[in-house]
Amino acid sequence: MDWLMIVKAAAVGGAICVVGQLLIDYTKLTPARILVTYVVLGVALTGLGVYEPLVKFAGCGATVPLTGFGYALAEGVREAVQQQGLLGALTGGLTATAGGITAAVSLGLLFSLVAKSGDKS
Repeated sequence: MDWLMIVKAAAVGGAICVVGQLLIDYTKLTPARILVTYVVLGVALTGLGVYEPLVKFAGCGATVPLTGFGYALAEGVREAVQQQGLLGALTGGLTATAGGITAAVSLGLLFSLVAKSGDKS
């Protein structure tokens, strides 16, 4: 087991989460806006070539948080454009993230059927 990689993944993933928590606690940004910001930031940093070295350094510590979803979208588009041309810009992101999107929707449906909704009070 590569303990150094585990430590790096925990440190980077934890730092990304700490920044998100600080944004929730100290700004008026809603959690939804922070989530969208993280995805867009992941796409932008991937486009600038900054996120790939972080992924190589921290592994799942950089790919599991929402910035990693943006990274997956951008990488999917890049690969699809290389293979299919301009059409790949429209299909690559969804193709690359289809498994994660399907899991989120399916599990959301499952939990909504199992859980009992109610007021928080």
